[in-house]
Formats: sequence, C-alpha cells, structure tokens
Amino acid sequence: MKFSSNPIEQKSFEFALDVIEAYKAMVEQKEFILSKQLLKSGTSIGANIQEAQAAFSKKDFTAKMSISSKEARETKYWLLLNKYGKLANVPVDGLIHKNEELIRMLTAIVKSSQAR
Repeated sequence: MKFSSNPIEQKSFEFALDVIEAYKAMVEQKEFILSKQLLKSGTSIGANIQEAQAAFSKKDFTAKMSISSKEARETKYWLLLNKYGKLANVPVDGLIHKNEELIRMLTAIVKSSQAR
C-alpha cells in the first residue's frame, strides 16, 4: 500500500501495519500485556514522524524525529522480549529486521538535522 513518497514515512507506515498484525496474533494467543506495549510503541514511530513533518522549526523537527527514534528502540525491546521470552508464538525476526532499518534511518536523520 502506497502511503507516502517519503521513504521514512512509507517504511514506518508499513512497519506499523506489520506490528498491528503481530499484535492481533499475540492477543489471539492470550498475550495482552507485551502485545499492547508493542502496539503502542510500534505505531507511535510513524505518528511521531508525521508530527515532525508539521514541525514549526528545525529544532522541533529534530525533537519529534528523536522521539520517533526512541519509540523505535523501545519497539525493538518489546520484539526481543517476545522472541526470547516466548510469551506468544509469533515470528518476529522480520519485524526486528525492519525495526533495525527504521532505527538506522532515524538515527541518520536526527544526526544530520542536528548538524545543520
């Protein structure tokens, strides 16, 4: 599904959709706590990127993208807990890979916007 021509917006949107699917699978297996945390942080990445697009200054843009980066790192934590804690039988390796790509992209965006 094409959401945006901006790569970080598109990837974060697709990632959020994948997180929603993982959340549904986890809830079907009666895993409610970790799944909710994953849903919140995983969908927040793209929401904060969207907020950054409407930033009123470069400093505001950097702050919003930094929040998005933090949410991506939190999401990685929940994904790894699911993988190694085995609370639900939901494959997350693909999500971890996509999440790491988002973290790399967000880190580069934040660093370059701070340098300006």
